[in-house]
Amino acid sequence: MNSYDDKGVGEGVGEGAGGGAGGGVSGEREAVAGPVARNGPEARTVPEPRTDPGLRNDPGPLADPGPLADPGPRADPGPRADAGPRVGMAGLSLPYQVVAAVALSVIGLIACIQLAMVFLHVAPSNTLTKQHGEAVDQWIYPEFEQNWKLFAPNPLQQNIAVHVRAEISGPDKRRTTSWMSLSGEDGKAIRGNLLPSHVQQNQLRRGWDFYLGSHDSQNRANGLRGRLSEQYIRRIVMLRLSEHDYGGDVLRIQIRSEVRSVAAPAWSDEKISTKPSYRVLPWWTVTAADLPKGSADSEEADQ
Repeated sequence: MNSYDDKGVGEGVGEGAGGGAGGGVSGEREAVAGPVARNGPEARTVPEPRTDPGLRNDPGPLADPGPLADPGPRADPGPRADAGPRVGMAGLSLPYQVVAAVALSVIGLIACIQLAMVFLHVAPSNTLTKQHGEAVDQWIYPEFEQNWKLFAPNPLQQNIAVHVRAEISGPDKRRTTSWMSLSGEDGKAIRGNLLPSHVQQNQLRRGWDFYLGSHDSQNRANGLRGRLSEQYIRRIVMLRLSEHDYGGDVLRIQIRSEVRSVAAPAWSDEKISTKPSYRVLPWWTVTAADLPKGSADSEEADQ
């Protein structure tokens, strides 16, 4: 036992003494080469060197990415989804937009001309109406006629009613009907009607005014307008009579007007007579020209 221990100690001392020449180098080689197993019970391993986790490994220099590539022209994204569909003229194509713009311009121009012509027609006499009165009348009459003057209205102060009676050829003899109020029939059709027709409101009234304006107090016609007004009022009367069945043919008609002054209001001291006055026209013989178109009597007269 002693000799073994001495030998081992000697070897250790020998190794230590020789460390100046080669022991240090061999020890470094053992550390670099890794753990070395020793003979004997006191064999030990040399731990591997540890790296500090706090220190990062140097990744080296970054590679140069080079110049940025040109992305090229961007695609048109189109209309935004939240903008909604186009409405009105903006939703039309260019040709239709041009057509719509021209149409609106023409309509606006016509509307301006209409307003200007109506204003000149109802305005008091001035330089423009004296120079271009004929053009204004051609534009206004007969569709856009105005029955009053601007800034100087002349409201009616009388109630005028048109009456008619007819001579009928019956099966046995001729007979004359009682007076019938044509104005009263128009009044019944207008009352309670939210949209009365132009015929019910103005046809008979304007026809009678036309007749009075083209005849004197003795019912004599003033030229061609007087004869035209007679024919016009006879056609209106025959058109109204055709709506009634008198049991025979109408041979002659007679027309009269009943004029009553409008009564003064209750708070006024003015005294106005409301007694009616009549203007009776002579009897007119009915001809084929007086009959309404499309009636049986008109077709027989034409044949």
